[in-house]
Amino acid sequence: MATAKEKAKPKAKTTKKAKAVKASSVALHGLSPYVEKKNEEYMNENQREHFKQILKAWRLELMEEVDRTVTHMKDEAANFPDPADRATQEEEFSLELRTRDRERKLIKKIDKTLVRVEEDDYGFCDQCGIEVGIRRLEARPTADLCVDCKTLDEIKEKQLTGG
Repeated sequence: MATAKEKAKPKAKTTKKAKAVKASSVALHGLSPYVEKKNEEYMNENQREHFKQILKAWRLELMEEVDRTVTHMKDEAANFPDPADRATQEEEFSLELRTRDRERKLIKKIDKTLVRVEEDDYGFCDQCGIEVGIRRLEARPTADLCVDCKTLDEIKEKQLTGG
């Protein structure tokens, strides 16, 4: 039988390599996160290609969702005699269409971002010009501001809206 002291034994520390392996197991749009190499130049060809693949996969997912919605709305469209049933269906369709409209806007932003990748303008802050950062781009591939500039923008917006 194990003593209390043996049970309270501290866990082994996680190494950087183990953390990198764990991080790489979390896939974004079916792609593993980019693993930076030591002394690697920021936004080199490999990194740009990685983010181009993420953006294209994300765009494809959104387009497939649009197709599913169109099919769903065609299949489910019915002229219900009961006004409550008809209203429920209209509300459901309205919510779906609003979601698709947001996704349509996101597809446009993805397209703009893909152009930036092609023009070697991707990964740098639009306001101050510094690196946006690989991890931030992994979290939000369409990010065009560094964390500091985005935070300042949000503070200014709150002040303007009185929030």
